[in-house]
Amino acid sequence: MENDVSRDLTALTDPTGPAAAPETTAPQPSVVCVDDEPHTLSALGRLFNANGMNTRVANSGAAGIALLEEGAADIVISDMGTAGMNGAEFLQVVCQRWPDSVRILIGDTADAATLIEAVNRGEITRFIAKPWNDDQLIEQVLETNDQARQLRERAEIAATAHRRTEELRALENSLEHNASATKAELTQVNERLKNNFVVSLKVFASLIESRRTQMAGHSRRVADMARKVATRLELEPVLVQEVFVAGLLHEVGKLAFSDDLLDTPVAIMKPWQLQGYRAHPARAEQLLMPLQDLRGAAGSIGAQLERFDGGGYPNHLRGRAIVIGARILAVCADYGNLQIGTLVPRHLKPREAQMVIETSSGKRYDPWVIEAFLAVLNGDPPAATAKAAASKAFTAPPNELVLSGNDLVENMILSRDLFSPSGLMMLPAGNAFSQRLIEKVLHFEKGTGVPLTIYVQGPAPT
Repeated sequence: MENDVSRDLTALTDPTGPAAAPETTAPQPSVVCVDDEPHTLSALGRLFNANGMNTRVANSGAAGIALLEEGAADIVISDMGTAGMNGAEFLQVVCQRWPDSVRILIGDTADAATLIEAVNRGEITRFIAKPWNDDQLIEQVLETNDQARQLRERAEIAATAHRRTEELRALENSLEHNASATKAELTQVNERLKNNFVVSLKVFASLIESRRTQMAGHSRRVADMARKVATRLELEPVLVQEVFVAGLLHEVGKLAFSDDLLDTPVAIMKPWQLQGYRAHPARAEQLLMPLQDLRGAAGSIGAQLERFDGGGYPNHLRGRAIVIGARILAVCADYGNLQIGTLVPRHLKPREAQMVIETSSGKRYDPWVIEAFLAVLNGDPPAATAKAAASKAFTAPPNELVLSGNDLVENMILSRDLFSPSGLMMLPAGNAFSQRLIEKVLHFEKGTGVPLTIYVQGPAPT
């Protein structure tokens, strides 16, 4: 077993060699074919059905529309010339009524005018010339469908991110507007903000897991382990929360992956596949950055492929130049990925995965994080020196001031999130205090009878 694990470790840290052709478990697309030539229509039907696609055929544009009214199709293929309406007219109707269907036109390349009309009116995705090669036709249709699916997913993700950004921004503005309200009202606003935040996390975390059954629950397990490790290191509560959120969302950038790339273990990826794979943390970071409450987690996600020895991606950061959240996430995510077959081409047992992680301490992983990770796995009680070690993860800037409301002056800037005595976040770091906001803080302190602990940026050290 030790030799097998060593080989897995080598594959993980130096992924080279030819990639095996992975099996795809994605369902085959449904197809509607329209052509007024019986032999062509019959050939298309036989070809797509033989390749496992649910295929329906029609000998005219009107008949094709009737089929689509009975049930939409992933792919609509039309000949340039069809009875009753030409291919451009038919695909224009499809574009208007079933915009998510991939539209493919087939015909003679000599008919350039009809082709231009189809592009302009039907917004076709691809043109395939007659006569075609059966294997190439299937490959082109599947490739076109996969590209269209990825575009739809990216659009859905962008729309979700934009919607959540606007909702969170509105709630944040509401929080500031109501800062002079009663404690109960402040609590209610914070609860709304927290609930909306949790809903956003659930939406994002479930998107990638819906693509593959073996990934179900993976993000939640990584998040739970990351939180335990961060707690073991006695990080600041805000950092513990950020690490947990990063664990939930660390694979969101994989939503743009093709099925083949998603199914190929990292250790056997080809160079061009590795290039696409290594882009997923940056893609996730860009997606999440507009959400202010996710910026800390986004930074950890974006650096999750950095290596402690400086050989990682994208910035080749070394040691503690890598944010602590990313160092924790790298360990916890890889521990899970080794067990579900996404890093090496077999499913490792927990003990085997642990051995791979331990062997890479000081290379891929931070030894300090590994020590805490192993303590969590073994259920060891917290060490007396954990607090001292945790202090290495967060060092207050030399010019930071700790104040209460009475000490605040205009234009002071929060250096850390401001929490109420009960642990509710009142204001995020980076906010500048206006006189009106200072008065609201003083009103809150007077109402609760407890001074707030407020961290602000002091004058630059000389």
